[in-house]
Amino acid sequence: MSAVEQAVAAGAALGEGPTWDAAAGQLLWVDILGSRVHTFAPGTGRRTVLATEQHVGAAKPRAGGGLVLNLRDGVGAYDADGRFGWLHHDPVPGRRGNDAAVAPDGSLWAGSMAYDETPGAGNLVRVAPDGTVTTVLDAVTVSNGTGWSPDGRLMYYVDTPTRRIDVFDVSDMSGEHVAGRRPFARVDEGAGYPDGLTVDAEGCVWVALWDGGALHRYTPSGTLDRVITLPVRRPTACAFGGPALTDLYVTTARVGLDDPAPLEGSLLVLPHAGRGLPQPPFGG
Repeated sequence: MSAVEQAVAAGAALGEGPTWDAAAGQLLWVDILGSRVHTFAPGTGRRTVLATEQHVGAAKPRAGGGLVLNLRDGVGAYDADGRFGWLHHDPVPGRRGNDAAVAPDGSLWAGSMAYDETPGAGNLVRVAPDGTVTTVLDAVTVSNGTGWSPDGRLMYYVDTPTRRIDVFDVSDMSGEHVAGRRPFARVDEGAGYPDGLTVDAEGCVWVALWDGGALHRYTPSGTLDRVITLPVRRPTACAFGGPALTDLYVTTARVGLDDPAPLEGSLLVLPHAGRGLPQPPFGG
């Protein structure tokens, strides 16, 4: 594995949600507080920026083209021609969308949180490809990383203030129902707070540590087996990308830092860090 590099000097206030869009050959990520969706094509260096009208917690590609977004007031989507529409409009004063992930069945699992991090003010909802919306978890504080094991039988989830990565059993083949929530791994005090995560092809769980300046990798049994120190204090999420899914991209934040270092707010990359899993687009 090579040393960490700066992929894009984005200057993001709150970078989040890296996702490799295999069809487009580019990485998607967002600046939540900047209300921006970014793309970066490592093969050509091409970048684009889409301004959104609300704070945007996550952006994922759609199977038919366009994007699905986890916004302040719910989940919305852009068609391939740029037309916008709401899939789940649920505005709550003082609350916004945060991290989101696409499950193996093509559904979007979208989390929320209060701006002031009021305990229990957020939730996690599932938006099915047919538009059906189901509340999976209530009374969440800061809904963050969500991911699935390579065989789709386990779902990993982070509610950041708990300092845990939890794991659920996926209880049916549709992927709609999860049960048996239990701790998978705990982050010690002083090591930061678990934020966004990704699962690699070996079934290991990688998590970014807000205020910890590092990535942790946990084996499928929940054992910490790798710590990667980063040149930033607030990494927010990670995802494998590139044509072979071997490069690990890391989003970072500058928000709340009085003296941000040069790389804080950048998109970082660790070349040849491992091998990721293909990420499905949203099926709706």
